[in-house]
Amino acid sequence: MEKFLTLPPTLEEAEASLGTAERIMGDLRRQDGVAGEEEMARTEFEIATSLSRLCQRQGRSKEALCQCERALRLVEGRWGPAEACAVYRDMAAVEQAEGRLDRAIQHLLQARSVAQSQDPGVWRRPASPTAWRWHTPRPAWAQSQDRALRFFEESLGAYVSTLGPQDVLTLSVQDDLCRLHLLTGQQERAVKLQRESLALKRGLFGDLSPEVANTLQLIGGVEMTQGDMRRAHKTMSKCLEIQKLLLGPQHRKTRATQQTVDMLSEAPEVAGRQHKAGSLKTRPPFCAVIPSHNVPGGTNVASSDC
Repeated sequence: MEKFLTLPPTLEEAEASLGTAERIMGDLRRQDGVAGEEEMARTEFEIATSLSRLCQRQGRSKEALCQCERALRLVEGRWGPAEACAVYRDMAAVEQAEGRLDRAIQHLLQARSVAQSQDPGVWRRPASPTAWRWHTPRPAWAQSQDRALRFFEESLGAYVSTLGPQDVLTLSVQDDLCRLHLLTGQQERAVKLQRESLALKRGLFGDLSPEVANTLQLIGGVEMTQGDMRRAHKTMSKCLEIQKLLLGPQHRKTRATQQTVDMLSEAPEVAGRQHKAGSLKTRPPFCAVIPSHNVPGGTNVASSDC
């Protein structure tokens, strides 16, 4: 069954694989025992979440959300909140990509409700399956940026306390909060969060990872808007090194970053520093010369250390 979870690159092929997997699951349904039913549900959940992400990459937001809803129906009453949190996070990503920030926040709030439905340190299921989805009322938070930010921050706090600061889902929600800070003009707070997450991402994904490159790119972009060209040049150069290794020098992202680095290199504060560094490399070796002096009772002596 695992081979069907590695979905092909096109939606049509993915749907064909899903149909094949569903026929296999039909055979599992005809088998007796909880183990077969549990395996079937888990496989169907993995297929639904994989399809939702594939549809999102292809810009098919409606189909992606339908697959997320399907995954939620499978989650309810079966597993702990971790799976439901992941699905709501995917739904928020779909809505954000479509520019529907209010709906994205709504899904993150639902994920927060799921995370808060646990006892300290232990996953706890709510009394009813639908409590995961509709536990939190829908306030008019979309009318206020400050309130939306507060909900994002509270959601992040719930993820940190539930999953830990180095969890993939926690870092992803933190990235969303940073983007919202940028949308509301709070660049300093966005950069602060990104710099704090950089070490965690390096430890989790590796120094040469897309996640680290994307974080450096965001930080460098804010540094540019703040006029700190020298620091932006340093940050974007690190990003460029990673992109060259991961994507190759001819990839569109790499070329765009290269253009940014070249542009920053022409800034006076960057160009002047590079010129100074170049002149230091070509300067003759240091030679300390001590003036000649008379040694009592002797001759004139000149000392040098070259």
